Amino acid sequence: MIRIRRSLTISALAAVPLAWFAAPSAQAQSADMTFFVTSSGPGKGADLGGLEGADAQCQKLAQASGAGAKTWRAYLSTQAAEGKPAVNARDRIGKGPWQNAKGAVIAKDVAELHGPANNLTKQTALSEKGEIINGRGDTPNRHDILTGTQPDGTAFAAGDDKTCKNWTSSTQGAAVVGHADRQGLRDDEPSKSWNSSHPSRGSEGGCSQADLRSTGGDGLLYCFAAN
Repeated sequence: MIRIRRSLTISALAAVPLAWFAAPSAQAQSADMTFFVTSSGPGKGADLGGLEGADAQCQKLAQASGAGAKTWRAYLSTQAAEGKPAVNARDRIGKGPWQNAKGAVIAKDVAELHGPANNLTKQTALSEKGEIINGRGDTPNRHDILTGTQPDGTAFAAGDDKTCKNWTSSTQGAAVVGHADRQGLRDDEPSKSWNSSHPSRGSEGGCSQADLRSTGGDGLLYCFAAN
């Protein structure tokens, strides 16, 4: 009996260092993350509180995951309005490279991110928690990601609303979204576009949380570490 107890004690002690080594490894992986899809939006449809509010959402979720030491930016464009110039999403996110919570590089720089060689797929467009975002065929589908952006990452011209009034409306307007899983109803480029697939729409005006959900979204964002 004494020998059995001693063996159990030795086994338990031997297991402790493994736990110590495992925990820092997971934390280090999160700290190295420079890209994620938000696991949740602010909850007010496309009213994100402007670019500042969207950036704050990215920063908050990054902080909770252990990557808050970086400066995070939402991948969003705004249109020229009220004397203010347009803002291009591609100009807000730093130079890259960017990797997800599991360490997979999704693009080495801005040019690759907006070209055919980027590594954005359903399996790599992970949340800050390292989780896959529901896509086409999943319930609920959440693959529509708010961008307000053209395929090359630049803003749309002033005029037709493509950004739900520059991310301040949860009622009337429209916001262009991309598909995080690169899948849609058709086998064409817009359906496969990660950043510029189609405008939002719905019975409540096009910018509400319910409207975003009705076409397969949830007010989610792409977040990039800009430094």
